[in-house]
Amino acid sequence: MESCNCIEPQWPAEELLMKYQYISDFFIALAYFSIPLELIYFVKKSAVFPYRWVLVQFGAFIVLCGATHLINLWTFNMHSRTVAVVMTTSKVLTAVVSCVTALMLVHIIPDLLSVKTRELFLKNKAAELDREMGLIRTQEETGRHVRMLTHEIRSTLDRHTILKTTLVELGRTLVLEECALWMPTRTGLELQLSYTLRQQNPVGYTVPIQLPVINQVFSSNRAMKISPNSPVARIRPFAGKYMPGEVVAVRVPLLHLSNFQINDWPELSTRRYALMVLMLPSDSARQWHVHELELVEVVADQVAVALSHAAILEESMRARDLLMEQNVALDHARREAETAIRARNDFLAVMNHEMRTPMHAIIALSSLLQETELTPEQRLMVETILKSSNLLATLINDVLDLSRLEDGSLQLDLGTFNLHALFREVLNLIKPIASVKKLHVTLNLAPDLPECAIGDEKRLMQTILNVVGNALKFSKEGSISITAFVAKSESLRDSRAPDFFPAPSDDHFYLCVQVKDAGQGVNPQEIPKLFTKFAQTQTLATRNSSGSGLGLAICKRFVNLMEGHIWIESEGFGKGCTVIFIVKLCIPECSNESKSLFLPKANHGQAGFPGLKVLVLDHNGGSRMVTEGLLVHLGCDVTTVSSIDECLHVVSQEHKVLFMDVCMPDGFEAAARLHGKFTKQHEGPLIVALTGNADKVIKENCMRVGMDGVILKPVSVDKMRSVLSDLLEHRVLFEAM
Repeated sequence: MESCNCIEPQWPAEELLMKYQYISDFFIALAYFSIPLELIYFVKKSAVFPYRWVLVQFGAFIVLCGATHLINLWTFNMHSRTVAVVMTTSKVLTAVVSCVTALMLVHIIPDLLSVKTRELFLKNKAAELDREMGLIRTQEETGRHVRMLTHEIRSTLDRHTILKTTLVELGRTLVLEECALWMPTRTGLELQLSYTLRQQNPVGYTVPIQLPVINQVFSSNRAMKISPNSPVARIRPFAGKYMPGEVVAVRVPLLHLSNFQINDWPELSTRRYALMVLMLPSDSARQWHVHELELVEVVADQVAVALSHAAILEESMRARDLLMEQNVALDHARREAETAIRARNDFLAVMNHEMRTPMHAIIALSSLLQETELTPEQRLMVETILKSSNLLATLINDVLDLSRLEDGSLQLDLGTFNLHALFREVLNLIKPIASVKKLHVTLNLAPDLPECAIGDEKRLMQTILNVVGNALKFSKEGSISITAFVAKSESLRDSRAPDFFPAPSDDHFYLCVQVKDAGQGVNPQEIPKLFTKFAQTQTLATRNSSGSGLGLAICKRFVNLMEGHIWIESEGFGKGCTVIFIVKLCIPECSNESKSLFLPKANHGQAGFPGLKVLVLDHNGGSRMVTEGLLVHLGCDVTTVSSIDECLHVVSQEHKVLFMDVCMPDGFEAAARLHGKFTKQHEGPLIVALTGNADKVIKENCMRVGMDGVILKPVSVDKMRSVLSDLLEHRVLFEAM
């Protein structure tokens, strides 16, 4: 056999392949059997896995695959039929399980895909939450800066400090290179550079307010980026700068400045905005972020609020200073007015006393002279003197009453009186004058008019006499009617007196008095002038120059004091006029004792007082002589003294009445000393003050020291006769003032 140098392989090729398959099947089987163990461990550890039954099927499939490869180890050599059957069974089961598993995967894969989709959705949501958290953190940071800036801005109410603090804090917070504020000029046509961050003293140059960039910023409430080359942005040096930073501008709302008139601010600005310009550092890639722009906008609004508060504070301080100046001026004027009123009252008090004293002499002596034997011509002259004196005394009373009415010192002297008797007395007083002028006077009292009333009898009678006296004065013929009735509630309201608000009640009523004459009449346009003091209508002044023009002015004030209203009705000249007034009177409880007060007063006639011992104390010799003459004429036994010491020495229990002038020095002290001289009150004389001062304080002081009466000068014979009668009857007599 021919030799060969070829190397014969150690294993035949088929056997080698079989050997490799054998080894591979072994390791594959080993791997297949290890995988279910791992799956079992995973399922055991993962309690939430929702597909355990799928894993069981998948594990069975892997086990069967492993068993197939393991059984296949016995097929590489001669094997029995049993091995073939087992191998076949294993492969059939593996095929069945693999098909079932494949079918199940058709249903599982969509679920697995949806799980993957949810995973992606959750990842996106997590990313959005991260972005929102970033925005929230940015907003919190912005809010912190805003609060810090707001605190700094509002820490003062000085507008210059507010604006400077705003620029400094914005520059520090946003790391700005420059920040400037442009304010409108007084004309409103330009913006002036007023405040800057870096420049201590701004140059104050201006730019037209009608620039497009300014109009664009003013038309929006948002912060806007503008060109670094804009006129309002050219406020920083560019030496060595190559790339300017971004510039933002925002408007700052201002108040309507015409409401405040702040000194160096525009009075009327067509643009109610200032312009704030903010610049980032040059040569940097930094840009404006949204939260930074929002911060700038919020700060601009806060600055506007702070400026408004500062403006209001400045205006309020200016108003306070002005008010303080006005208060000082008013206080000064008040003190001057009070001084003038005191001086006037003192003057009136002195003049009143000084004028009444000679009037007392004139009226007293005239009345004494009137009761003597006189020729008709002499009697006419004496009556003229007496009437003129009474007219002058009335004028003195009117001036004093008007003065006290104006300063509010006059108060009503309320008391119970006979209302019907008052009207009859008025009629008796005016009848002699009416008969001389051949005028017919009628008095009409309504049946429901109360007989008694509570009010100021003297002021009511003075009002009626003034009104009726005017009717007599300006009537040359015809008649005069006086009508009195209780005003009904429906007739109380009068459009001519919007401030007159009568309130009907059971304890008071409103007396309405109408005095109608057929005299000259009054022009309706001149009626308001009649109630002005010292004023007369032109027609009345030219036709009749008598009168002071005080009558109706005093009547109006008396009526107002009695919570009433007075007015005049006339259709014109020659048609007469009607004076109507309403006053409030109270209704008394008419007991038997009070009714006796309303009986007609006794007519003393020419009754005298023979033997009545009277003492007269007066330091004025003329007045003392006049009073003595009146008393002597009435039959009294009169003793006169001129000093307190002399009076204390002369007075005795025999003196029944003591007339003393309380206006003399220590007059009230004298009354107190006289009371102290007599141990029992009825032992001493009745002390009556004879005074020319109509001040109510005099009456109160007289009552305080225990005087028994007060008589106001001048005094006529009839008045002295009436005074003595009432004094001896009631032992007290205080004349109304």
